[in-house]
Amino acid sequence: MNTPPSPAAWDARPAEAFADFVVTPAFVETSSRQRDTVPLPISPESAAVYRFMFGKFAAWMLERGLRMSTVDSGDLRDFVLLSNRGKRDLNSKIAYRYLRLLERVFDYLQRTPNPARQAIVASDRDLTPQDAPMTALDADQLQRFLAALPAAREQEQRSGAGWKRRRDRAMQVVMALSGLRVAEAIGLLVDEVGRQADVDGGIALSITPEAKHPTSYEHSVLLPRAGVAELSGWLKEREALGIPGSLAFPANMAGEPLHKATVYRQVRATFQRAGIPASHAGGRTLRNTFALHQLQQGTPQDELTTALGLALERSTEAYRHARTRQEAAADGSADEATAPDPDAEKDAGRGAG
Repeated sequence: MNTPPSPAAWDARPAEAFADFVVTPAFVETSSRQRDTVPLPISPESAAVYRFMFGKFAAWMLERGLRMSTVDSGDLRDFVLLSNRGKRDLNSKIAYRYLRLLERVFDYLQRTPNPARQAIVASDRDLTPQDAPMTALDADQLQRFLAALPAAREQEQRSGAGWKRRRDRAMQVVMALSGLRVAEAIGLLVDEVGRQADVDGGIALSITPEAKHPTSYEHSVLLPRAGVAELSGWLKEREALGIPGSLAFPANMAGEPLHKATVYRQVRATFQRAGIPASHAGGRTLRNTFALHQLQQGTPQDELTTALGLALERSTEAYRHARTRQEAAADGSADEATAPDPDAEKDAGRGAG
């Protein structure tokens, strides 16, 4: 049975009260996208992200002598729009995330009306810094990216060395042609790779978030024929190397998982070799590219939502407004770091990472 919240504790020690709250099923129950009959606590990684976010808000309240029981919607708008120097501090995407997090907290505290909900309803985007359009590779740039993938030297191929470059090559092909998140690619299991090709030569990748970092809903996405030979060849080599464990793309001969930073560096290096501006180029650009090209090919929005492992169909709406990196570069606005992020719509109960 959930312990009722203590308003006095939240007023006196909001950061500590939130730290206790965020690791309970009660926090998951505040999510509008919570589906499970018996909700499970969120992952430690997600809890750390939420604690950092709320900690910033708690420090801001302390500086101004505000309390959780009395802070109002105007105060919340000041928090998300203004820095200590009187300048806008958060872009609209982050402002919305903060307000949604605070909305959940005030729901738990049974504040009526909910000040965060009021702030969301009253938000005027003309007063909020605008998100830069997300960017994706056009068809020519995608081919250049694929042509620049890492490849082992001939002498390494003969000796069996250079396997990490062939692993990186296969992983980046899967990311580019199937739209996997970096965490999904890192956690892809050998058993999640389909054995039977479809009529066009593609194979299904069955993503099970519970078996790795919880970044999405369980879903299946097709790896087209153009990427099947690359992945299949690598998996055969992986087996021949005798690497233990079940990860399709292990970090070492012990079968341990790759670190996200390693994957980001490898993807950026491919962008650089391809002569594509590497500023803010990474896994999200490849995911955007996959999604945008799917829409251009006529994939229905609901099917794309499923293929991306997103919770809500509206999450894919942002991809309709995506531009190719070439278009964004024309006006100097290409900035992946501030692009609208459909992945932010995923079930907060499954993780924020």
